[in-house]
Amino acid sequence: MCRRSRDPGTVTAAQLTLVQIDNYGPWTVTPEPRREMDLQTLQSRLFADLAQYIGNRGGYVFFTRFDNMVAVTNGLDRRDHELLQESVGNRYPVTVSLGVGVDAVPIEALETATRRVQSAGSAQSSDRSEALAGDFRAETADDDVSVAHFDVNDATGKYTDRLNEFDSFINIEQGYASLMRYMREEHGALSFFVGGDNVIAACPDLARDDYRAAIDHVADDADVQLKVGVGTGASPHDAGYAAKHALEDCRYEGTLVEFA
Repeated sequence: MCRRSRDPGTVTAAQLTLVQIDNYGPWTVTPEPRREMDLQTLQSRLFADLAQYIGNRGGYVFFTRFDNMVAVTNGLDRRDHELLQESVGNRYPVTVSLGVGVDAVPIEALETATRRVQSAGSAQSSDRSEALAGDFRAETADDDVSVAHFDVNDATGKYTDRLNEFDSFINIEQGYASLMRYMREEHGALSFFVGGDNVIAACPDLARDDYRAAIDHVADDADVQLKVGVGTGASPHDAGYAAKHALEDCRYEGTLVEFA
């Protein structure tokens, strides 16, 4: 559990959806083990389709372990989730189960979503298919979702143009791992690597000092210097786009933390 308890005065209300492939482990070895690149292709195509479907409705989805994906789905209702399952079932040899939770603290929303999927059956059970359970945010407000967009200061100069790709990757991943754990444990925020040197976090209401403390922690723990732009909105897209603009303000001003 996060150390920061929910504040009744907070205004964020994150809707989190857990996407879990049904019976995927047994399927990958039945009737015999499948080619690894075929599995990687299926997973990447499924993620791309989910990203397009959820993104077109203003949401965000993150691949985590690929057989499990986490989405911020404010603005998507039960029917949107049913259509997603129907589309996957029609186009892929696997189905997906979905759990949904709403809470001011993202990790609490994800915990609720996870319990709802788990209560429908094991991830490796052939009896579970296209389970859907959860609460949905019926109304939206301009400050429902808070998104922080982190990136590494001068990643190109420090890593990409100086080191081989694997060592660059190690440095970026160490910074990401440090940030991910800190934000989850201290604030119940969920941070996801999205490529390059970028991390996007779904956050509760946090102050400037909270973000600065996270940046200082990663610098001390992993020797990686970050900066962050923070935005809020009625949807993940709105909040994330505002965060991108705030991150550009960091680059222009030479600062480490900026709010949209």
